[in-house]
Amino acid sequence: MPLPAPTSALAEARSGPRRLLVLEDEPDIAALLHLHLSELPAEVVCVADGREGLRRALEGGPWDALVLDLRLPGLGGLEVCRELRERGQRLPILMLTARGSELDRVLGLELGADDYLSKPFSILELQARIRALLRRVAHAGALVAAATPQASEQIRSGALLIHRGQRQAWLGEAELVLTPREFDLLWHFASQPKKAFSRAELLDQVWGYGHDGYDHTVNTHINRLRNKLGLGFIHTVWGIGYRFEAKE
Repeated sequence: MPLPAPTSALAEARSGPRRLLVLEDEPDIAALLHLHLSELPAEVVCVADGREGLRRALEGGPWDALVLDLRLPGLGGLEVCRELRERGQRLPILMLTARGSELDRVLGLELGADDYLSKPFSILELQARIRALLRRVAHAGALVAAATPQASEQIRSGALLIHRGQRQAWLGEAELVLTPREFDLLWHFASQPKKAFSRAELLDQVWGYGHDGYDHTVNTHINRLRNKLGLGFIHTVWGIGYRFEAKE
């Protein structure tokens, strides 16, 4: 199968400071986010309205990550996330949710957000989460910059083809629309078939940090991958976690 050109801005290797888009309507929190995310260092743009934020996300890029509050005027954060994913945007998204709003967190992850953080949050944890997202953006760009048709890494498992350099995957003739985190998770599984991983191991090895209490993050991404891949690839290993079973 001929490989099309990358469709995501994440696949483009580029130099310069990282660019973060923050959608947050509370002025004090927006100022706090701008101050501390700028220290990463990064160029930070804050927008207070969901509809304007969606426009900036689509037209004002390239962006390296989006920090998205779910309670926004104009257009809610969940709708912003839905619109971005339906339009094929693979921009990494960190959601900010109210403490205890489990349903919002689950819905956000189901719609394609990569991670979440509950308010009130620790500045150090916020910076760590964004650094983890930015490392993956930089890593993806480096892979594509170094890739050649001969050297690109690929994994084929039955009808599934994964191309690491292009950060694209196909099931038969259909390209899978994967978020950055979903792609990282799929590659991690497929590159180590038949190996069982616990949720804690996946958080550490794919998300880039270890943290108790974020089972929903792993579970939801697994469910999304299963919905896109169909049955037979990712299996539950009871009492342990998950395993990718290569198809011949």
